[in-house]
Amino acid sequence: MKGLIPLIILLIVEFYSFQAIKTITKNKWVLGVYLVISLVAMLFIVYSFMNFERGKGQNKSSLFVIGLALLIYIPKILIFLVLFIEDVSRFVEACIMSFVDEDREQFFSPRRRFVSQIALGIAAIPFASLVYGMTIGKFNFKVIKQQIFFDDLPEEFDGTTITQISDIHSGSFENNTDKIKYAVDLINEQNSDLLLFTGDIVNTHAKEMDPWIDTFKGLYNPKLGKYSILGNHDYGKYFEWDSDKEENQNFEDVKAIHQKIDFNLLMNENVRLKKGSSEIVLVGVENWGVHFGKKGDLKKATANTKPEDFKIVMSHDPSHWENEIKNHDTHYHLTLSGHTHGLQFGIEIPGWFKWSPVQYVYKQWAGLYENAGRYIYVNRGFGFHAYPGRVGIMPEITVIELKKTKKDA
Repeated sequence: MKGLIPLIILLIVEFYSFQAIKTITKNKWVLGVYLVISLVAMLFIVYSFMNFERGKGQNKSSLFVIGLALLIYIPKILIFLVLFIEDVSRFVEACIMSFVDEDREQFFSPRRRFVSQIALGIAAIPFASLVYGMTIGKFNFKVIKQQIFFDDLPEEFDGTTITQISDIHSGSFENNTDKIKYAVDLINEQNSDLLLFTGDIVNTHAKEMDPWIDTFKGLYNPKLGKYSILGNHDYGKYFEWDSDKEENQNFEDVKAIHQKIDFNLLMNENVRLKKGSSEIVLVGVENWGVHFGKKGDLKKATANTKPEDFKIVMSHDPSHWENEIKNHDTHYHLTLSGHTHGLQFGIEIPGWFKWSPVQYVYKQWAGLYENAGRYIYVNRGFGFHAYPGRVGIMPEITVIELKKTKKDA
């Protein structure tokens, strides 16, 4: 019964989509080919979802099926909505006319061709967008630069630059070596003082990163170092392991990846970064999220820090900032997160407009946010997960410049 309701919905959507095509053309070959392709695609998608074991983790096949399902059914759902509205209109019209015109030969007026044309035109927009996202968008890396001003930033750190990347999800890359090498070169071109990675280096298995070790080892070594933390996917909790020993070994292997690519992994700990006679504190917490577990321990991570220290926190999930950090008794100046990917789908007009469905789940989901002089920057992610593409929300390399607020003389 669980699968019956979605199947009925799919059949209704398919029926309306066929009605749109049938209104446009009466060619039996066109209609026949459309029906065969639609039927084969629907059966393949339904079969794949019914046989997908979530505990086996994401793989190339699941990425393909999710992408195909979105590519086919988002446009068809829009067609359904347009034609359903037309049917409501036709029904109301028919009811009225049945009282006015007793000699009316048929209850419903014929489906209007121009409405079907409008429906197909509307459906073409997400179809083209999803195709773009799966072919070009997912590797359309953007460097986003952001200045943030602080009253108490140590003078010698004024102008310090940080490059942040997040959510690599190496298991989704397939064989796109040139694209990833280009992104690594783009990161190196920023030549920042500090390079930070804020979690989710794999989807599940440490071995996903094996083909990419040499590529990411090519990331430059900045003056202040390379530091990283873990994300929710790095713990391997989205896979049904044969034994605890196997799961624990995978986790150890994931942690070892960071050393292999020359990053210093911070697990509920902090380091002091020095410039001249000044220093700031970099805090790295394990994953803490409202929806995905609370491994992070902020108290442990900030051991031996002083209230007056300038603190930068790396915490993968922005819900940590919303629920603990932004109103904490200790002042945490800047938090760097990722996790949301901006849902890999939305609309952005830089400086003007920003929207994604993920904003209804996460209050901080992409870019810079502030509360009482405390800031969080949420990186849109380097890789992709589930949907094998990006529409509107592009993969991001963030460059943050720390600035000291200048007091009037």
